[in-house]
Amino acid sequence: MSSSAKLVDSVGMKFVLIPSGEFLMGNKDTALELIKDFPKYEVSQIVQLDDERPLRQVKISKDFYLGVNEVTLGQFSRFLSETNYLPESMKDGKGAYGYAKPDDQPQSADVSIFVGPAAEFSLMNTGFDQSQEHPVVNVSWNDAIAMAAWLTEKEGVRYRLPTEAEWEYACLANQQKRYSQSNHPDDLSGIGNTFDQEAASTWSPADELASDGSDGFVFTAPTGSYSANAFGVKDMLGNVSEWVADGYDPHYYYHSLLTDPQGPEVSGDKVHRGGAWNTSSLDARCASRSHAAPSGRHPTLGFRLVREAS
Repeated sequence: MSSSAKLVDSVGMKFVLIPSGEFLMGNKDTALELIKDFPKYEVSQIVQLDDERPLRQVKISKDFYLGVNEVTLGQFSRFLSETNYLPESMKDGKGAYGYAKPDDQPQSADVSIFVGPAAEFSLMNTGFDQSQEHPVVNVSWNDAIAMAAWLTEKEGVRYRLPTEAEWEYACLANQQKRYSQSNHPDDLSGIGNTFDQEAASTWSPADELASDGSDGFVFTAPTGSYSANAFGVKDMLGNVSEWVADGYDPHYYYHSLLTDPQGPEVSGDKVHRGGAWNTSSLDARCASRSHAAPSGRHPTLGFRLVREAS
């Protein structure tokens, strides 16, 4: 291991040092600004972003290493092979979700491109091609925690999911822009893998919300396919939505700590951040919040890890 700003661990995961600092956490746009810049959305969809408010100054008091990329299928497969860990989708026998072509779906599935949970789907079978360099998907929050615990024991230093505050801080990278590198939705196709003209063909009921650009991928992209932000981190917007450590509370921002917030003490769902390959531009902002049960597994859900700086 190196003590420099970048390091690679024993399973090939690349990390970059994120320095401590302060930032404005939450939605930085007024409703009028969002209505102007996101004309494809109904006003009701734009004003209902209360869980991103209030905007407040948050301090991250300690440096930490963050994965440059999302955890890949190859890296997660190594965890499975070395530990005989059963992913939750196999352990509970429910399977996972997968993409099904519109022609293969029942007529009642006209608002979704996913089928499941079903035993035929797993992190190895998502209904679309995934190489070892693609981000692992169909993993639950509990699966991510298990891999972090394995790496902690293996490496002798603590691995964990980032907190929601750490994630947003690293995503913004001191830029204070909607998409870290830009404020304009049309620029997303050069920043990350989101719901664009290629992906629109997979989900016709929502294709009117697809961005006008093309990012080069219909489904997931190999990790690291897009340029890094100012902190040196890649793919924080799009590709797969990333589990973070915090539980979800829609009102948490109103009473959270302003230094190193850890999320609510009690919650059901867990937060995931950044949006995925099927996420539209409004929901792929750095401030956007999503949530699911900790046992949730989906072809749009993955994670990246923190390696604590000693």
